[in-house]
Amino acid sequence: MTTSMDLAAQLAVNVLDAQSLLSAFGVLGVAVVLFAETGLLIGFFLPGDSLLFTAGLLCTGTADRGLKLSLAPLLLAAAVGALAGSQCGYLLGRRAGGALLARSRSARLHEGADRTRELLERYGYAKAITLARFVPVVRTVVNPMAGALGVPVRTFTLWQVTGGLVWSLGLVLAGCALGSSVPNVDRYLLPMVAAIVVLSLIPVVSEVFRSRRAAKARESRG
Repeated sequence: MTTSMDLAAQLAVNVLDAQSLLSAFGVLGVAVVLFAETGLLIGFFLPGDSLLFTAGLLCTGTADRGLKLSLAPLLLAAAVGALAGSQCGYLLGRRAGGALLARSRSARLHEGADRTRELLERYGYAKAITLARFVPVVRTVVNPMAGALGVPVRTFTLWQVTGGLVWSLGLVLAGCALGSSVPNVDRYLLPMVAAIVVLSLIPVVSEVFRSRRAAKARESRG
């Protein structure tokens, strides 16, 4: 009976809600969600940022009195899911090329692909692959796009590991730190997640404006 009830609860989980995912699957859910979001195009809608941050909060026991995660296994799950997912996405893109995107009818996914292609071409592999980790949807499509465009394996691996560790571990530790230092921090969870998303866009927006200014300067000289 208990097993059936647990299974029913897991099947009823809201995959768009970080706390619902963590309540149903715990640390294992973090690894699976990050793998799907960064390695499989179908995972572009998953809440990677909010999941990591909320998981960090749950390490302190402040966001949900019925659930507390252990920090060390959480950090390991986050790193493994993020890094393995990206490498898998790269290999899929290298083998299947543009067919992965051609089969999808999602406008949002194709917009992400266009932004990713622009990042790779404009900013170079190292900066684009690292920054893409912090931009929802783009971090999903950058990996197969890098594979399809022939980014060298060593170059991709180096920068996806660098960006992946900073992104995944950084958000978990940020959530944990805030949960430990701010009383009743769970009341402000939604505004904080929104702030994280906005902050994650700042590096890319900054680079876009810088690139446009440089392009205008070149045009005026020409």
